[in-house]
This record gives sequence, structure tokens and C-alpha cells, in this order.
Amino acid sequence: QVQLVESGGGLAQAGGSLRLSCAASERTFSSSAMGWFRQAPGKEREFVTAVRWRDGITVYADSVKGRFTISGDNAKGTVYLQMNSLKPEDTAVYYCAAQRATVTIGSYFRGSDYTNTSRYDYWGQGTQVTVSP
Repeated sequence: QVQLVESGGGLAQAGGSLRLSCAASERTFSSSAMGWFRQAPGKEREFVTAVRWRDGITVYADSVKGRFTISGDNAKGTVYLQMNSLKPEDTAVYYCAAQRATVTIGSYFRGSDYTNTSRYDYWGQGTQVTVSP
């Protein structure tokens, strides 16, 4: 069973930066897409960003666009989340997620395929990010 492990969380001041990492437990792991979600206390898990590996298309939640950047290496089963200009409202547990590698036809990108938690097959345990005012 593939496991995803996040790291890099911690405490930052508003306006600061953090870089999160996620790595798969299997050396040969590959996925069709990977993404990041977050969950704040008392709130539902929400989409942050995702990347479709085959063409590198990315999608971002409006709340993080222009501040966060997703990147990674599918061959290594790793994905990163660079978070800049952090805000207190970014405080949450951040989860890495991956979709199974599949054969697809065409290159049309449908955002809903990557923003819904139900589309992901693997999840990490989460890493806490706390941003102080």
C-alpha cells in the first residue's frame, strides 16, 4: 500500500514563507496528478492546488493564487508546495494527495477532476501550518 508523507510544516509569521514536501513510500510510485488540500479547525477539507503530470497543467484555489506554487517530480513520486505571503487564514493541516496513474485520451483539462477530494486515491497524514498575525 502506497503511503504519502508530508513534511515542512511549521510556524510562520504573516507575510512569511514555508515550503511543504510530499513523498511516496514506494520508489516506483507514479500518479496521474497530485494535489494539496487543507483543513482548518471546524471547517471542511478544502482544495488548495493540484498538478496534472502529463502536461504540467496546474490549478489553484482563488484564495492562494499568486501566493502558492505547486511543483514536483512524478518520476520520484514527490510534490512540493511553496507558500509565500502567508496569511493567518492559511493556518490549517495540509494534506498531500495523489490520483492513480491512468490511461487517458485527449488533453482537455477539467478542473473539477482535481478539486474534489473524492477523485484522489492516496492521502498523507497531514502537516500543520500555523501562521501568526
